[in-house]
Amino acid sequence: MAASGKLSTFRLPPLPTIREIIKLFRLQAVKQLSQNFLLDLRLTDKIVRKAGNLTDAYVYEVGPGPGGITRSILNANVAELLVVEKDTRFIPGLQMLSDAAPGKLRIVHGDVLTFKLEKAFPESLKRHWEDDPPNVHIIGNLPFSVSTPLIVKWLEHVSCRDGPFVYGRTPMTLTFQKEVAEVDVGVVRFTPLIQPRIEQPFKLVEKVVQNAFQFRRKYCYRGLGMLFPEAQRLESTERLLHLADVEPTLRPRQLSIAHFRSLCDIYRRMCDGDPQLFAYDFREELRQSKHKCRHEEDRGESGDLSHCRPQDVLHVSPGQSRDQ
Repeated sequence: MAASGKLSTFRLPPLPTIREIIKLFRLQAVKQLSQNFLLDLRLTDKIVRKAGNLTDAYVYEVGPGPGGITRSILNANVAELLVVEKDTRFIPGLQMLSDAAPGKLRIVHGDVLTFKLEKAFPESLKRHWEDDPPNVHIIGNLPFSVSTPLIVKWLEHVSCRDGPFVYGRTPMTLTFQKEVAEVDVGVVRFTPLIQPRIEQPFKLVEKVVQNAFQFRRKYCYRGLGMLFPEAQRLESTERLLHLADVEPTLRPRQLSIAHFRSLCDIYRRMCDGDPQLFAYDFREELRQSKHKCRHEEDRGESGDLSHCRPQDVLHVSPGQSRDQ
């Protein structure tokens, strides 16, 4: 009679170490792509544990590289692991893992920025947005070169509840390099909120935040001023900050979620009053201004060319530094 009890959990058979894989396939981190390899299985196990219980979960790993985190995910007894890797150099090493874990690992040679996850996993995994998160997880060790555009893309997917979030409030466990997480390797776990903290369209929120950080070491009025055409920049920026109750000499990193909520709400009202405002792009105005200056110089025209230098100076209170 067979012994009762739980079935044994899946474990990978003995395999070459990540260092040996790197040596075997002559892999090298590409500095231009901000690649970094996680070689210590104890570290990758720790990262994967941050994702929580992955038993029978469906996991989407971004940029597996030589497969360090991939091994730890497979050893967490997942139902299926889907990896998307753009760099063909890593495919043979990942295929070794796939052969060692039959039916567990699916490899896609593709770009995470364009890969469609909507139909990658069973429909039965989908949950209502208000329910607990689905048994779907995103895990990845993100190089700095792709981390920002990918996070922005995922945030837009969260707002639309599509892409990886068509299954519900899919949690993400991501490692970042120093430039993003402010530590050598930072592990951050995200779970989308049921209700967003800023009730405005994603594109509007993205534009306000992006412009606020346009000059990240300067006062916030510098970047926020770029939301408005030069001709009305001074007046409109003062109005935005006044109505949003935001101190113009705060640095971008000092702005709280409440500040951004207020800024987005006021900017939305201003856009509603001027339908062309949201489409304004200060870079395009700057290009047109430079083109006009070159055209006048080519024609040998003289005179006041102050219009060629967009002004973005905002009045500050007496005694305050302008920090230009």
